[in-house]
Amino acid sequence: MKIFIYILLLLSAGMLIYNLTNINWNAPFDGESTVAAICTMAAACVMVMLAILLVSKKIASVKK
Repeated sequence: MKIFIYILLLLSAGMLIYNLTNINWNAPFDGESTVAAICTMAAACVMVMLAILLVSKKIASVKK
């Protein structure tokens, strides 16, 4: 399970970087830049949630 979470973290980091390169910084909310900005935020949220999951798994293993 831990390896799967790390793989998902790497995939979301890759999507975050890819979508950051697709944003038109002169007009970030026009056309396809809007989609890239939304996907960037989604990838960042996924990374935060997976980090929380890793911490909660670590706490659960220490508590036993």
